[in-house]
Amino acid sequence: MTRSLVIALILAFGVQNPEPGTRNPEPVLRVGFARPGGGYVTETMPLEAYVARVVAGEALRNSQPAALEALAITVRTFALANRGRHRADNFDLCDQTHCQVVRAATAATERAAQATAGRLLLRDGAPASIFYTASCGGRTEIPSAVWPGAEDPPFLPSHEDEACRGVPEWSAELRDADLVRALRAAGFRGERLRDVRVVARSGSGRVARIRLDGLRPAEISGQDLRVAVGRTLGWQHIKSTAFDVRRAGDRFRFTGHGSGHGVGLCVIGSARLAERGQTPEAILAHYFPGLPISGISGVSGLSGISGVRHLSDPVISLTLPDEDEGERTAIARRALGARDEIAKVLGVAPPPTITLRFHPTVDDYARATTQPWFTSGAIVDGELHLPPLAELRDRGVLDRAMRHELVHLMTDGLLATRPLWVREGAALYFSDRAAAPPAAVRAPCPDDNELRRPVSAGALTNAHARARACFARQIEQGRDWRNVR
Repeated sequence: MTRSLVIALILAFGVQNPEPGTRNPEPVLRVGFARPGGGYVTETMPLEAYVARVVAGEALRNSQPAALEALAITVRTFALANRGRHRADNFDLCDQTHCQVVRAATAATERAAQATAGRLLLRDGAPASIFYTASCGGRTEIPSAVWPGAEDPPFLPSHEDEACRGVPEWSAELRDADLVRALRAAGFRGERLRDVRVVARSGSGRVARIRLDGLRPAEISGQDLRVAVGRTLGWQHIKSTAFDVRRAGDRFRFTGHGSGHGVGLCVIGSARLAERGQTPEAILAHYFPGLPISGISGVSGLSGISGVRHLSDPVISLTLPDEDEGERTAIARRALGARDEIAKVLGVAPPPTITLRFHPTVDDYARATTQPWFTSGAIVDGELHLPPLAELRDRGVLDRAMRHELVHLMTDGLLATRPLWVREGAALYFSDRAAAPPAAVRAPCPDDNELRRPVSAGALTNAHARARACFARQIEQGRDWRNVR
């Protein structure tokens, strides 16, 4: 199951068998270049040209050849492990930090790409799911401390990195009004932020949980706070989660070190290891212990990749904002498992493909769906749209929100002629079977307007409770869900 899921998520495209006696063609990538006014321009380029251009965008200036070559192998591995990340947008990878930054190649980065051509870090014969960061701040981090639910493989440990030396050190002051604005965009509610306090740290010393006195929910993870501030106010403020925070009048002062999530290869640390004479292989062994390096020709399913999709593969086409990308595999696995479980309970065929889009801000979600900020999901043109992960996770409704929209996806067509309370009641009932029995709710079933245009979060909660109760009563009387009216 795990292996097939990884293949479905990673290898979104089929393999074209070359003619006997011919050389396998170099893999190509479809890269989306962001346009200033929105959208992308897509360019197809050979893998090694892409690697040279990403190394130019991600490396520390004036890095030694060994550091560039270690980064080239890391970049190539990341690209092939994440090929098809932008499947919903009809290309493989974008040119932004969401995937990897693409810039004009230099002579040094082209040499690094060619010197390592085709070399990958492997896990079980496939490109390993790895990460790299601008600066670990002196200690690398495990994935689950950044992205809840992510796997913590032995090749992505948290360990001291004296080569990094804890740079850069940074500080930032944010007005309380600006911080509230950023948190509201991420789904938090409340008018006044009385205090911000660190209440828990991870094993590496980074901020794990923060108390937000005056807002709802009352806590947020350190990573989610960094993301909320970055998306609304800019990424130059809170550079990492290795920080302290204190109130200073009408401002909050953050002081910290490091830059980025801290997982995997540290670009600054790797550059300094190269300056000390370390080889590319030694650098990679330091940051990815236990991962072998192999040529691409020996990796099953990668030689001669073409643009033909395996249409029979179960596919979760998942769109995530850049700082949530580390949760891709965990969320896709949960969505695929929920899809299969719900289909079995309903007695229907599971949809072969699902497009799931998490929005970076509540405003972005509201614009895309025309739904109020307090809703937890919507289906638009057959795609599942959800608010920011931080909001759903901190409200404790991430799985329920995904399941709710999956039930809609599998039942709305069969219930299309019924009142809206039937469709909403089915989604509420089957998305949370463990919820308290609703039999005590005896108010009338809600009309379509109450569910389609609720005036407040409380009004929607009330309408949902009544819809679920009306639906559940008929199910408890022995009626099949397809016949609820």
